[in-house]
Amino acid sequence: MNKIKNILALTDLSEFSQEGVRYALQLAGTLGAEVTVYHVVNCYELGSGCCEDGENARIDVASPQYERLKRKYQLDLARFLNQHFSDLIPWMKIREKIEIGVPEKNIVEWAKRESADLVVISIHANTDLSEGFSGSLAAKIVVSVPCPVLCLHVEAEEQALQPVARAC
Repeated sequence: MNKIKNILALTDLSEFSQEGVRYALQLAGTLGAEVTVYHVVNCYELGSGCCEDGENARIDVASPQYERLKRKYQLDLARFLNQHFSDLIPWMKIREKIEIGVPEKNIVEWAKRESADLVVISIHANTDLSEGFSGSLAAKIVVSVPCPVLCLHVEAEEQALQPVARAC
């Protein structure tokens, strides 16, 4: 088994995703790894003309709203990390990355391009793992990235953390 040096921690900046990011940061601290905290803003949900329709979605980076939105989300990510992880930030190397695009596509491309050794993602407790989680973002990532994926099963009310191991 190769040493884990590069962890990709996925977030949507929600309270729910905090558990996965914290787990990734703590694991990185233990292993001496670098963490990229990564948020992909779904261009289809923006409704702002940033995403051109079609099967192969493309971002209109020339759109006047694109840079403004990207800056806004970069500030949101920095605020998210400072508010929730200030106890861990000084002790490790963390990269912050924001992209506007199609989450499952951007995440897989980033993991390949940056040679991620592990992807960490929170999944909802109501995800029925007995029948798989087809259709979910986590499922699309698990089958597409070239590295292991750690899915953290998080209880919404109690925020209890349960790592889930699945053979894929």
